[in-house]
Amino acid sequence: MDRRPILVVEDNPDDQLLMLRALKKNHIANPIVIARDGVEALDYLFARGQSEGRIQAEIPALILLDLKLPKVDGFEVLRTIRADPRLKYIPVVILTSSNQDRDIIEGYDLGANSYVRKPIDFEEFVDATGKLGLYWLLVNKQPPIAD
Repeated sequence: MDRRPILVVEDNPDDQLLMLRALKKNHIANPIVIARDGVEALDYLFARGQSEGRIQAEIPALILLDLKLPKVDGFEVLRTIRADPRLKYIPVVILTSSNQDRDIIEGYDLGANSYVRKPIDFEEFVDATGKLGLYWLLVNKQPPIAD
């Protein structure tokens, strides 16, 4: 299993906690990095701001991305990721409460690998998170990290 971090981009503290509990319950042992807004996510990915000096090996194995974020929304984060040759192949799963067709279409147009609506029920959330983690970290084969 890929042991690089999972970047969770989520502004809601309750959803952050649920995500951490769901990953732990599914025995996904990767380090978890939480970005609370789009700026924090981009700072982490580009090793700037508080993430300055982050080493290349810490590029996430998976990004779980909410859409409705403060400062910079999830669509802009995704657009920026896909425009960068070092980051463009990182699997990005949009994990959001939005079920609007225009959000789903825009997410895929911008290069999302998957679009998952957050389940309301905790057990459904745990199940969905486990399936996402196991697929993207264990089953999926990613291209090598660009220099």
